[in-house]
Amino acid sequence: MKEFSHIPVMLYEAVDGLNIDPDGIYVDGTAGGGGHSSEILSRLSGGRLYSIDQDPDAIRTVTERFRDNPNSVIIQGNFSEMKTLLTERGVERVDGVLLDIGVSSHQLDDGERGFSFHEDAPLDMRMSQSGVSAADLVNTLDRDSLSRILFDYGEEKYARSIAEGIVRARAEKPIETTLELSEIIKSHVPQKVRRDGHPARKSFQALRIAVNRELEVLEKGIEAAYELLSPGGRLCIITFHSLEDRVVKRAMAELSQGCTCPKDFPVCVCGNKPKVKLITRKPITPGEEELRDNPRARSAKLRICEKL
Repeated sequence: MKEFSHIPVMLYEAVDGLNIDPDGIYVDGTAGGGGHSSEILSRLSGGRLYSIDQDPDAIRTVTERFRDNPNSVIIQGNFSEMKTLLTERGVERVDGVLLDIGVSSHQLDDGERGFSFHEDAPLDMRMSQSGVSAADLVNTLDRDSLSRILFDYGEEKYARSIAEGIVRARAEKPIETTLELSEIIKSHVPQKVRRDGHPARKSFQALRIAVNRELEVLEKGIEAAYELLSPGGRLCIITFHSLEDRVVKRAMAELSQGCTCPKDFPVCVCGNKPKVKLITRKPITPGEEELRDNPRARSAKLRICEKL
């Protein structure tokens, strides 16, 4: 196992966004290599940080990294279940939740995990290292289901052609590795697409999202975070592509919405009141210096809201 290294994106913007009380209780729902957790812990005196991750590699890393920190509690699990995970530990309310969504640098760089189309490895893509893998989906789903995943989650224009190629190839033998799949994708898109970045990028993203149920997990995670937050508590979410950002933007907009009565009603009858205040009307994005040091941050967006 490679050491779990991950450059935290928008480190100070995200942690500043939590508006930390040194004696408060916080959740880093996507601990990864512990970058954001480390910065949160540096600002606590009597407070407590619960660092959650579903990846056993990440859990090993942060357990070792923070083993001497009395303010740190490490939990293996999915951030969508944070309310249950914290309630089990006697925590009913927290002062802030940070989520850094998507695949980490470690998961991308560790070829054996099967996230990358650049290295030959088992076709896996499971962040939790358990459950249904990308190989399971690719070898069992029908053409229409595969095509829908590639189009909906990868915004892949040639989804149908790629899905047909996958079904034809697996009829001869199961598709087992990342490079096998990458070659099938490459041979089922037009020549011009092959010249414009890697033709497998969108399909690999789509499969990864499907394997880890990322959009569904994100929706549940936002709901769980809102329920856990004390009034005045902050939720900070970093996303890396438009599908995730759309989920976050919509969820925060709905939570911040007040009266939904038609404009011509003289008085409000719906009784709907805003549940959060938007701290960021527009997302915060990385600065030039960060983009120079970490090109993977280029698509990152940070949105923040505060519970009322």
